[in-house]
Amino acid sequence: MSAESDRRRTGRSAGHDGAAGASRPLPQGDTFYTPGAGRVRREIERRSAVALVWLHNAPGLLLPATVGAVLIAGLVVSGVIGAALLVLLAAFFGWLAFLAWPRLRSGERAMRVVAVGVLLGLGLLQSGVF
Repeated sequence: MSAESDRRRTGRSAGHDGAAGASRPLPQGDTFYTPGAGRVRREIERRSAVALVWLHNAPGLLLPATVGAVLIAGLVVSGVIGAALLVLLAAFFGWLAFLAWPRLRSGERAMRVVAVGVLLGLGLLQSGVF
C-alpha cells in the first residue's frame, strides 16, 4: 500500500507517530457490507457503520470498562433495573454477534449464542419472575 493511499484511508501521513487522541486506521477492505448480503442485513450493517467506527476509535479501555460496569450493576441492582441492564448488555452482544456472524466458525457462533443466552437468563432471574 502506498503512503498516499494510507493517508487517504486513515486521514494521517505515513510518518504519524500514533499520538494519543488520533484515530486508529480502519481494517482492510472497501466496504462495511457483507458481500452478497440480503436487504435486511445490508440495512442493519449500514445503520451500524457509524456506531462501529465510533467504537473502533474509542479509547481502548472504554468498551471493556463500560461492559464490566453494566454487568456488575446489572448483577448488583435487583429488580427491573438490574434486569434491564442485563438485557441491554445481551442486546449489545447480540448486535455484535449478528454483525460478525458470517465470518465466524461454528464454535465461535456457539459461544456468542451461549453468552447472549446466559445474560438473558440472568436478566430473567434478576427481574424476580423466577
